[in-house]
Amino acid sequence: MPEDVAFTASIDQTTQHYVVMHPEPYDAAVPLDVLIALHGHGSDRWQFAKDPRDECRAARDAAAKHGMLFVSPDYRAKTSWMGPKAEADMVQIIGDLKRAYRVRRMFICGGSMGGTAALTFAARHPDLVDGVAAMNGTANLVEYEGFQDAIRESYGGTKAEVPSEYHDRSAEFFPEKFTMPIGLTTGGKDESVPPQSVLRLAEKLKDTGRDVLLIHREDGGHATNYEDGTAILEFVIAKALDSTAK
Repeated sequence: MPEDVAFTASIDQTTQHYVVMHPEPYDAAVPLDVLIALHGHGSDRWQFAKDPRDECRAARDAAAKHGMLFVSPDYRAKTSWMGPKAEADMVQIIGDLKRAYRVRRMFICGGSMGGTAALTFAARHPDLVDGVAAMNGTANLVEYEGFQDAIRESYGGTKAEVPSEYHDRSAEFFPEKFTMPIGLTTGGKDESVPPQSVLRLAEKLKDTGRDVLLIHREDGGHATNYEDGTAILEFVIAKALDSTAK
């Protein structure tokens, strides 16, 4: 059963939330991996915890299959875009999880805004992430033109007013930070979050020999089907396990 967890955010002392779902069976004495799932624009922590859409089911099923702790945070729902407060909340949640559980590896996934947020967070905190699966996100917030009102509020200004926030949260500019396995899905006909920046990031990662799986559907739109979502999640989990075994 999903458990709704409230905590006081260190950055501004507000009450924030995340959902936790324990694996079955669950033994507190046994080390476990964690999958953090980040919701899309306009949603909240319950999207990946309950929504029947393919991206969400793939994440929940992957966590259940591998006996992972499944965590779905608000990260400043509903218009986060991994701004400074959302990022601080994520760092705090990960710290809290590591104190509360015997955590082995930390994986992050997400769709749409959540896919963007997963890339941003992994690039900014590679030491906290052992694998990332991003579905239909953007890797370049400098060029991205969607949802500008929400992003401006989250980032504290427009591209002209706080250019460093948009640059520094754009994963494409920091391929060297992706030391962990990464899985990506994109759609060639995605008009909500065009795929070009993620395709460029994938090429940069491939050129440097990183563990990356890109599934690009030329006829695809702004959605990832269950099979593709499962494939990238299984890829990053397997690669992380291989890395740990070496």
